[in-house]
Amino acid sequence: MVSRFGDALRTSALPLLAVRLTDEPLVVASVTACGYLPWLLFGLLGGALADRVDQRRAMWLVDTVRGVLVAGFALAVGLGHVSVPLLIALAFSLTALQTLFDNAATALLPSLVERGALGSANARLMTGQQLAGGLLAAPFVPLLLTAGAFTPFATDAGTYLVAAALVASLRIRPPEREPRAAGSTLRSEVGAGLRALGRDRVLRAVCLATLLYNIGMGALIATLALHVTRWLDAGDSGYVAAMTAYSAGSLAGGFVAQRIARRTGRVRALLYGCALQTGSLLLIGSVRHVAALVPGMVLLGAMTMVWNVNQVTLMQQRGPESMVGRIAAAFRTASVSGAPLGAFLGGAVAKLYGLNAPALLAAVLFASAVAALIPARGPDVSVVAPENGGATAHPGR
Repeated sequence: MVSRFGDALRTSALPLLAVRLTDEPLVVASVTACGYLPWLLFGLLGGALADRVDQRRAMWLVDTVRGVLVAGFALAVGLGHVSVPLLIALAFSLTALQTLFDNAATALLPSLVERGALGSANARLMTGQQLAGGLLAAPFVPLLLTAGAFTPFATDAGTYLVAAALVASLRIRPPEREPRAAGSTLRSEVGAGLRALGRDRVLRAVCLATLLYNIGMGALIATLALHVTRWLDAGDSGYVAAMTAYSAGSLAGGFVAQRIARRTGRVRALLYGCALQTGSLLLIGSVRHVAALVPGMVLLGAMTMVWNVNQVTLMQQRGPESMVGRIAAAFRTASVSGAPLGAFLGGAVAKLYGLNAPALLAAVLFASAVAALIPARGPDVSVVAPENGGATAHPGR
């Protein structure tokens, strides 16, 4: 949560700093693009490394390195030595390190809580992150910028170091792993993780649905400002209302995600939530009024949190402990590749068919994600046992 707060400060300030350095839109966009590229290049590798190393140690070391990098960048900004190439290098480096941190964090959580409590733990963690990064950080950015362009980055560096200390303070026994086969390479271990994902019909279906889901979300988010300010003619205040509604819905979704899963099972929670989101997107894309936009965004945000909590919990509960990092990496790579593809499609259909078309395209993609989940919706699906790779029945997951 502390680190997410700092990340939100940095990601808000970085484009503003880029705009001060250049008026070229493509150059400004490249700073944001470098936040996606390392996931496509190193995401699967980060998952393999996360399954090899002491995950707690990897996390605090990565955050220490990121804290030092951002502190150095803040110093460069304060001394007036910042440049666009330096911005791009920072964005790329931080995300490259994040590929190890995030996958290690996903794989570490089952060592901290019982497997039956993973849903509640993920819900609390993600709700806290949304609160810290989505709501609390936003008002601080203009306040910090008044003290100097370097202050959001200096604050972010501090949050990384605090986060590193918190993770280092954990006292847990690392999960036992089978010794790696002689001659095993990172490439072969990545392949083994992908094969494990492909053999599990539930995780396979959820991964495909996640890709479709994120293409649709990318299409919507990339064009939402145009949808609100031009198609709805609601101005900047309408856009702020839409994003606030989405954040509020996300917080509400964090509180109900585990309750929904207990009643329906995790796969069905994904399926029903995605179906509700399809309806909300149809509402947003077809009713030309803010009164339809706000509740639609609330529902979209709430069910997005339900999706995130239950998708991650399924990975942790069904995957062998020795492969959770690699399975998580495959999901995240699918997520990241879907977002820019969706953004491109959203822009294209908005130009060809109207500014509300991306929301309707997203509805079609979400409906496709629902269809992808249907084969995995059985009431009783097996969960891979953590030690011996066998299957143990856990009804409703």
